Amino acid sequence: MSYAWWQTGTVYQIYPRSFQDSNGDGVGDLDGVRRRLDYLVWLGVDAIWLSPFYPSPMHDFGYDVADYCNVDPLFGSLADFDALMTEAHARQLRIIVDFVPNHTSNAHPWFLESKSARNNPKRDWYLWRDAGPNGEPPNNWFSHFGGPAWTWDEVTQQYYLHSFLPEQPDLNWRNPQVRVAMHDVLRFWLRRGVDGFRVDVISHLIKDAAFRDNPVNPGFAGEGPDIRRLAQTYSSDQPETQEVIAGLRRVIDEFEDRVLIGEIYLPVERLVAYYGKNLGGVHLPFNFQLIGAPWDAAEIGGLIEKYEAALPEGAWPNWVLGNHDQPRIAARVGAAQARVAAMLLLTLRGTPTLFYGDEIGIGHVEIPSDRVQDPWAKREPGLNVGRDPSRTPMQWDASAFAGFSTREPWLPLTEDHRTRNVATLREDESSILSLTRNLLRYRREHAALDGGAWRLLTAENDILAYERVHDRERVIAALNFSGEARNWKPPALSGATIAISTHGGRNGELLAPEITLRADEGLLISL
Repeated sequence: MSYAWWQTGTVYQIYPRSFQDSNGDGVGDLDGVRRRLDYLVWLGVDAIWLSPFYPSPMHDFGYDVADYCNVDPLFGSLADFDALMTEAHARQLRIIVDFVPNHTSNAHPWFLESKSARNNPKRDWYLWRDAGPNGEPPNNWFSHFGGPAWTWDEVTQQYYLHSFLPEQPDLNWRNPQVRVAMHDVLRFWLRRGVDGFRVDVISHLIKDAAFRDNPVNPGFAGEGPDIRRLAQTYSSDQPETQEVIAGLRRVIDEFEDRVLIGEIYLPVERLVAYYGKNLGGVHLPFNFQLIGAPWDAAEIGGLIEKYEAALPEGAWPNWVLGNHDQPRIAARVGAAQARVAAMLLLTLRGTPTLFYGDEIGIGHVEIPSDRVQDPWAKREPGLNVGRDPSRTPMQWDASAFAGFSTREPWLPLTEDHRTRNVATLREDESSILSLTRNLLRYRREHAALDGGAWRLLTAENDILAYERVHDRERVIAALNFSGEARNWKPPALSGATIAISTHGGRNGELLAPEITLRADEGLLISL
């Protein structure tokens, strides 16, 4: 069986502000990404996913788009993007770009027209509603960044909906003109040669037609962000969303060998619906189950089995351990278990997405109060919702600013950046960077990991073990989730040897009837 590139490849997410500064302003840019392509080839990834680089007032760092068909001067120019894509393709690296269709910037020409008058032709491109009887918002919906999801416009005497910041008004995807315009945005980038899109908050595109109040969230404990106070029953995941996604997919299918990925934070049973009828939805509904799961062998084993069982026939799985919105994996599970997590991510069935900096073990970075950038953290202070610690600069070498810039970066570096950097860890065969590279190379070289079946062997006594099988090739991953050594009796496998240990060493060691996994150790076993 042959597979598409997005099935066998590994996706590497780059937050452009934080990858490489090429012009000395303390902020990363597209030319900086281009200059680091050889590193990505050396590491062994197959595709680069770029977070937004579009013209924007930067209220939400590019997720408030003012022009979908250009590049913000902060990041360079369209010529810089074209140069990046040309050089990436020359190195057999694919380019996936962020598509942000739920909302625009309030500085976007479409919204400026829409808010200019109630009878403007683009009025219905956004979601406007009259006030309630006492001047209150049309319903009880909350913004994901705190406070009501509605803002009053004095000029036209109506509220507009914004699921995120007031500077990010929601588009009306029930309007056919909006769909046509946004489909043309996709075609603009596809014609330039991009290999696919990651679609931001894709489950939000359609809202309840009657704008009914959301019910109270029974799981809300009384403390936490506003958005968790209510179940998102009517503001997200509406049935008509699937029709919208099918339209996006038809545009993607006009071009050969492209991929559509959706950002979806939903339970597994709802997540898999986004593959669409007859798999005509997104190719990969992002699977974030590992991000919020308890870091426990039994829990993770059960989660994988549930996800595998829920996949529609023919659907391709995928796994994500971290991204620009979530605490880093090393911050969640610790430096030792971050190695186990790397082996887990790169040996499960399906497409893995690796977040920049996780390969060097960047953990939690303390952000001083005077350097907080994240608008969510500023709107809901004290709730620990800030995403800045996951967006700190990539650390390349032991120089003053870690090789990221020639001046103080927009966010702080880790305290140990003089040792936790690519140049230092690249020379250390026992580093997490070397481990990640070895796992990526092993994955590329073995069909059992590329496309083989997955079967659970055990998920008890802190050991998660599973096998991947393709034809006569068999690979087993055995992961110790404990900080203490654990003994495990593997299946009887004649001639099986240890191929990779997260601790280093043991390569070529014959598999015994009972083996000891050291504290926080993962083993890859080859037959």
